[in-house]
Amino acid sequence: MRVVRSRWSVVSKSIFCLALCALLWVFSLPAEAQQAVKIPRVGILFIGGRDQPHLEAFKQGLRERGYTEGKNILLEYRYAEGKEDRLPELAAELVQLNVDVIVVTADTSAQAAQRVTKTTPIVMTTGDPVSWGLAESLARPGGNVTGLTVLLADLSGKRLEILRDTFPKMIRVAALWSPREKVATAVFRETKAAAQGFSLQLHSFEVQTIQDIEKAFAEIPKVRPNALVVLLSPLVTLHSKRIVELALKQQLPGVYPTRQFAEEGGLMAYGPLIGDLYHRAATYVDKILKGAKPADLPVEQPTKFELVINLKAAKQIGLTIPQSVLYRADKLIK
Repeated sequence: MRVVRSRWSVVSKSIFCLALCALLWVFSLPAEAQQAVKIPRVGILFIGGRDQPHLEAFKQGLRERGYTEGKNILLEYRYAEGKEDRLPELAAELVQLNVDVIVVTADTSAQAAQRVTKTTPIVMTTGDPVSWGLAESLARPGGNVTGLTVLLADLSGKRLEILRDTFPKMIRVAALWSPREKVATAVFRETKAAAQGFSLQLHSFEVQTIQDIEKAFAEIPKVRPNALVVLLSPLVTLHSKRIVELALKQQLPGVYPTRQFAEEGGLMAYGPLIGDLYHRAATYVDKILKGAKPADLPVEQPTKFELVINLKAAKQIGLTIPQSVLYRADKLIK
C-alpha cells in the first residue's frame, strides 16, 4: 500500500511540475503570442473611397493606447466609394467577420450598421446620432451607438460673421447644402436666421448628388452672390475637391465647414478639428474592447475649432484678406 501511494505521489508531483513548466513557458512568450488566440478586430466603414485624410489620426489614437495594427489589433476597412446604397452590404460583411467594434464616419453609415446589428458596438467619428434616432441622448445613448458628434447649427453665425468681416460690403450669399441629412434643415434655418441678423440675402442651393452640385454652380452666377457658404454633411465633404474647383473657377470666395476644404484650395474654413474627433474615437474603441458598453458611454462634442485661411486661393481670386481677420486665423496656407 505504501509503495502504491509513493508511486502516486511521484506521478502527481511530475504532473504538477509539467503543468507549472507549461504555465511559465506561456507567460515567457511575447505579448503578441499570448494574445494570438483573440486579437481584437475593428471594422471601419467609410462612405467615401480609400483617400481618407483623417484615418491616420485614428490610428495614432490607437497607438497611444497600446494598439499596433497587425500585431495586437486588426483593422478591417470597407469603402462605399460614395455609393450609400452599398453601406448595408458592407456593414453586413463586417458583422459576418465578427468584429468587436464598427467605426463609422457618417450618420448614414451608422444607420446602415445598426440595421444590421443591434449588439455589435458602433462608434461614430462625426455625426448627429440623436437626430437620426441612433441614440436616446448624448449623455445616455442607450443602444449600441456612441462616439463623437459635430456642432453644426451653432457655427452658422460664426461663419457668416467671418465672411462679413472679410467682405464688409457683402450683400448676397449662396448657401450650398444637402437636405438629405436629417439635421440639415435645422442647420439651414440657423444659417438663414444668422444671415438676416447680418442683413444678408441668403440664396439656397440644395444638392444630393455630384450632378446636383454641377447644376447648382451653373445656377449660382444668376443670383450674383458676393460669397459662398457651405454647410457640413458627408455628401458635401465627399465632393469637397469639386466644390472648391467650381468656386475658384467662378472666383467666388467661400467659407467652408472644415480644414479639408481650405487645404484643397478653398478660401476659408471654420469648424471643428475633424482629425481630433477621429483621434478621440480611438478612446471609445479602447474602452469598449476593455468591457465598457456603448449605451453607457456619453456622446462627446468637439472641443477644438479652427479658422484656416488659404492665401494662395485669395491671390488666385484677387482678394486681400483684412489683417484683422488674418490675426484670428489658426493656420495660414501660403
